[in-house]
Amino acid sequence: MFTRLLVSSLAVTYASASCMHGTSFMPRAEGKVDISKFGYSGLQGPLNWAGLDPANSACRSSKVQSPIVLDDSVGKAKSKPKIEIETLEETEFENLGTTLEVVIGEGKGKTTVEGKEFDLKQFHLHTPSEHRINDEYFPLEMHMVHQAKDASIAVIAIPFQLTEDGSTTELLTAATANLKDVGKPGTATKTGKLDFAALIKAVEDGPLFQYTGSLTTPPCAEGLTFLVLEKPLPRERQDNKLGESNLLAVSTELFAKEDGCKTVTVNKNEQPPKKPEMEHKMMEPKKPEMEPKKPGMMEPKKPEMEPKKPEMNMEKGKMDMPKKPEMSHEMKMKEECGQMCKHKRHNDFEHDLH
Repeated sequence: MFTRLLVSSLAVTYASASCMHGTSFMPRAEGKVDISKFGYSGLQGPLNWAGLDPANSACRSSKVQSPIVLDDSVGKAKSKPKIEIETLEETEFENLGTTLEVVIGEGKGKTTVEGKEFDLKQFHLHTPSEHRINDEYFPLEMHMVHQAKDASIAVIAIPFQLTEDGSTTELLTAATANLKDVGKPGTATKTGKLDFAALIKAVEDGPLFQYTGSLTTPPCAEGLTFLVLEKPLPRERQDNKLGESNLLAVSTELFAKEDGCKTVTVNKNEQPPKKPEMEHKMMEPKKPEMEPKKPGMMEPKKPEMEPKKPEMNMEKGKMDMPKKPEMSHEMKMKEECGQMCKHKRHNDFEHDLH
């Protein structure tokens, strides 16, 4: 449900009614759900809020604007607030465009801050969190909007953190029980049973940051008292389930649909198209083709190797002739016999001369 909450509350271009929706400054319209035409991107975004309406001039010029980064430089609440909220069997749950709001009936809840009593009008959700604690954002922040008889406004802000152990805040689960019924901006349904006991204890035990700021949406009016819980409350993490559509794909499709962009229809049984495999083998360069031989042309003969000349032995002053291979015993005998025969013929020739 939490992921669907993110999708529903961020799916449209225009933002919700102001954070003071339901107070005397912006009374709730009967029979319909208000949607204000300011947003968080493009010409409807924060940089142009002052240009959307002259009443939004504080968005451009004010030096006391919320949200802020909360750290040791921001003071803590000097006294604990006293909170009294009835358990509600059900109440109105509305999609205002970029947030979801739970309507609290007249006289159903009140908070006393430093002796001053404020009536609880509604609580709504921001995702991601608007305030940062020591520069850290949180996935969700609840704003409980109160108004006193003198029209001053106080907001109790509660950050939520995703958990791995299954722990969660049952109030938030019950508030979004029928979330599927408010998938479109301007629609409304009913919550489940709302028991505020655990939330009240967490806020009263604190610690709480306290500062004077402004509305976080147009008209950015100043003078609000903010009480921000320092320790976030738990929210169970919900991941993708096997066989179901990818939650990121669902949200992307919804955003594209609202913005008028084309997108691929999500089908939980549809497999993404496979990318063609890239060949990793290097292509061998082609060898240059040999030019065809012209008729009548003879290929040039390779030069013959000249016999190796004997090297001069510089020390002996003689030519180093190549050594003859050693002769076998039989070869030696034949050579000696030949020498003897040659010598005998020579002697016989000399004898005949004499």
